[in-house]
Amino acid sequence: MANEFNQRVIEEFRAGGGHVEGFPAILLLTTAGRRTGQPRTTPLAYHRDGSRYLVFGSNAGAVDHPQWYRNLIAAGGGTVELPDGEGGVTTLSVRPVELDPAERDRQYAEQARRVPSFADYADRTDRTIPVLALHPLDLSVDPALAARVVGQLQLHHEDLRRQLADLRTRLDRAGPVPGPDLAAQLRENCLQFCYGLGLHHTREDGAFTAFERQYPQLIPALARLRAEHRTVAEALTRFEDRLAAPDTDPAELRAELDRLTDGLEAHFAYEETHLLPPSAPHPPR
Repeated sequence: MANEFNQRVIEEFRAGGGHVEGFPAILLLTTAGRRTGQPRTTPLAYHRDGSRYLVFGSNAGAVDHPQWYRNLIAAGGGTVELPDGEGGVTTLSVRPVELDPAERDRQYAEQARRVPSFADYADRTDRTIPVLALHPLDLSVDPALAARVVGQLQLHHEDLRRQLADLRTRLDRAGPVPGPDLAAQLRENCLQFCYGLGLHHTREDGAFTAFERQYPQLIPALARLRAEHRTVAEALTRFEDRLAAPDTDPAELRAELDRLTDGLEAHFAYEETHLLPPSAPHPPR
């Protein structure tokens, strides 16, 4: 039930440019599930504090910390979607820092004053509700940071390429009608790849915002890459649907995988070509 409610909020947030009727200021946080690696998106109340965004692990006063908090700490980062002030939504790559006890107490008290339900949440539980500061990626703080980010993106590309090659090998070994064990293995491996690629593109969308701000000459190329992310997402959906069919024909699955692979290779090549030059240290603008 909670998942259905959250999904309605997420859809309204994205359709309404970050506004959800009856809600205070909220953002969408996307992290990887600790066990599945699946992207998990959660609507959260937040407070902007200078350049950082404060979020509160209230879990509506439940006994345990919320899953998004555990996932975010385990991953060491995530992405947030926020209103851009122009009727749309912007995506940022963020790094979480848990507030020290004194600042945590002060910031939580302020949030409870702004939104009284947070005082109720604190009264319902014996645990200390964590407060996290989400720091957006800022390429201006270190001339070498862009190069490190691009290096990480390239490593992710290589890992995704290896996963694609492994999937193709597994499919090539499958007979016309794979046995139930092999079919289950294929589905598990394919889904892990789909989750990983979806999360990779979500993270890239957040990193691209930082590149746009530091290197405005890249805006047209990054707009194309974001559009390609949507195209790839549609191809992934078709692949997953084909995979989920009980009578999946391995030949059809191979053909779908080949189309996905060709599109991804073109996408990766364009991205690496256009992001590599700005990744070298630049003088201040």
